[in-house]
Amino acid sequence: MKVLSVNISEKKGTIKKPVPEVLINKFGILNDAHSGDWHRQISLLSTESIAKFSKEANRKINYGEFAENITTEGIDLLKVSLLDRFIIGKVELELTQIGKSCHGSNCAIYREVGSCVMPKEGIFCRVISEGTIKKEDSIVYIPKTFHFKIITLSDRANAGVYEDKSGPKIKEIIESYFQKNNRKIVIESIIIPDDAELLKKTILKAKIDKTDCIITTGGTGIGKRDITPDVIKPLLDKEIPGIMDFIRLKYGAEKPNALLSRSIAGIIDDSLIFALPGSPKAVEEYLNEILKTLEHLIYMLNGLDAH
Repeated sequence: MKVLSVNISEKKGTIKKPVPEVLINKFGILNDAHSGDWHRQISLLSTESIAKFSKEANRKINYGEFAENITTEGIDLLKVSLLDRFIIGKVELELTQIGKSCHGSNCAIYREVGSCVMPKEGIFCRVISEGTIKKEDSIVYIPKTFHFKIITLSDRANAGVYEDKSGPKIKEIIESYFQKNNRKIVIESIIIPDDAELLKKTILKAKIDKTDCIITTGGTGIGKRDITPDVIKPLLDKEIPGIMDFIRLKYGAEKPNALLSRSIAGIIDDSLIFALPGSPKAVEEYLNEILKTLEHLIYMLNGLDAH
């Protein structure tokens, strides 16, 4: 995997011209029109996509004609995902958008070339680390790995009186979901007693470790040992009440006891956290709804508007 060409332009919506090398700063490529304090600082397009279009157009397409900053070889840019990263020398880029709106005849590229492949097959990145990029530089592709921490709260499961079933159920559901979505994940599971101070320390450690998603199970009832929401709520930077309210109402319509759950969801620094009830059945019901928005929540937390 390597760089075939680096290209810049002074104006947006125009064809970019190849240059020997480019300097990458925190805003993108120095002296390029797309540089700025936004999420689409640098664009990439594969030579494989260009070759396919060139064959359809029955003419040679030069590097930069589709306004890509970096023309690549050997990376299937159709199979990458948001938050994946590319390392080129000292430069590190994070994928922030796949494709874009086409401006049609209002775009100089469209008028000169007759069409544009960028809206479907181009990708856009923001700068994580600065440096220089030049032709023939190697590219290292690093898919985003989502990190999960599952915390089971149970005095008896922690003591070995009975087997924890809700924690493994969460792991099974998450693994199945991300396998279908072709995403890499790492899951760490732990069983602790219903101890407020220990729970707080475990959550704060997960936050320091930059865990993407913390999921607790157990301790959401109204018993004296049910302390999970009481520990989590003061730690939240933002609460996300709609998810849990919806779940309670959905299942509470048929089973009123479901309305008694004190489950909560929110954000602690860069981590999402969900406090689920302690039964495997409830865990499955909750995750069926949570997983519908989980990736989008992670993208939002990372500053991406991935509608």
